[in-house]
Amino acid sequence: MTLKEKLETDLATAMKARDEVRTRTLRMALTAVKTEEVAGKQSRELSDDDVVMVLTREAKKRREAATAFGDAGRAEQAQAERDEGAVLEKYLPAQLSDEELMALVADAIAGTGAAGPRAMGQVMKVVNPKVAGRAEGGRVAAEVKRQLAE
Repeated sequence: MTLKEKLETDLATAMKARDEVRTRTLRMALTAVKTEEVAGKQSRELSDDDVVMVLTREAKKRREAATAFGDAGRAEQAQAERDEGAVLEKYLPAQLSDEELMALVADAIAGTGAAGPRAMGQVMKVVNPKVAGRAEGGRVAAEVKRQLAE
């Protein structure tokens, strides 16, 4: 069963259970997946990795919206965004811990022989495929920058 099929099955289950948060979130996620499928010159079927990328992007939107609503004093909307984010997190791979991320970046730096901040792009090219979907890009970039500055 592909990830997209799992989302569709879980949506049907959530609708039957009248779980409004899950239903709303899964509908939004499936809409984003279908939009991505028809984007570009030619429609295509997304692989599980592509679906994970879409879900990661949607989860990031939820985190940012929750922060914005919280800063604006709209606690109810912020909580709704956090609830949707929690539903999406169940479909994403486990996030890397700080220690695991530090080790991956250190290995990439050693493997490329990179030194200094100018080599950041070179290291990111090696690290990004290894952490795809398991760590946010900004977090990875910050760690690479930190280790290259040492």
